[in-house]
Amino acid sequence: MNAGTRITVTSPDQMRDLGRRLAKLLRPGDLVLLTGELGAGKTTLTRGLGEGLGVRGAVTSPTFVIARVHPSLGDGPPLVHVDAYRLNGGLDEMEDLDLDVSLPDSVVAVEWGEGKVEGLAEDRLHVVIQRTVGSDMAGSDMAVTDTMAADVDDVRDVVVTGVGTRWAGEDLASLAG
Repeated sequence: MNAGTRITVTSPDQMRDLGRRLAKLLRPGDLVLLTGELGAGKTTLTRGLGEGLGVRGAVTSPTFVIARVHPSLGDGPPLVHVDAYRLNGGLDEMEDLDLDVSLPDSVVAVEWGEGKVEGLAEDRLHVVIQRTVGSDMAGSDMAVTDTMAADVDDVRDVVVTGVGTRWAGEDLASLAG
């Protein structure tokens, strides 16, 4: 596993922009695992991936349909967006979705996939999104207004880590800019 690149994101727009930048590094066959609590920004980042890949359809949470395919509008790969939250069977249940058939030709982004889909590909990208609520304000004597609290609530710490030879030579630090 490569050392992770840490990026601070301060708004949903910045999270989408990070997704667009990440899309420039992706190619058919790439598996992206998105980890973070409910509301962390996994779908927002995936929306940016879809924009960056130039795919058809609005990228929304696939929670109730489990997986949604967004075909490319150009010559790029389609985006397969999966929400593995409700899947308890791990890889066996994921295989029922035929993702292994889609993977070679698509970019597959899996929310809640950690511990469930790593077996789909030796090479993968892990994106971990964590809220940093209060971390900048801890120990501060400053009064926190409602506006400041809302701004602080949007701050996310994103760590992008490449696993496998596919990501060994990739400059993930470029995502920070």
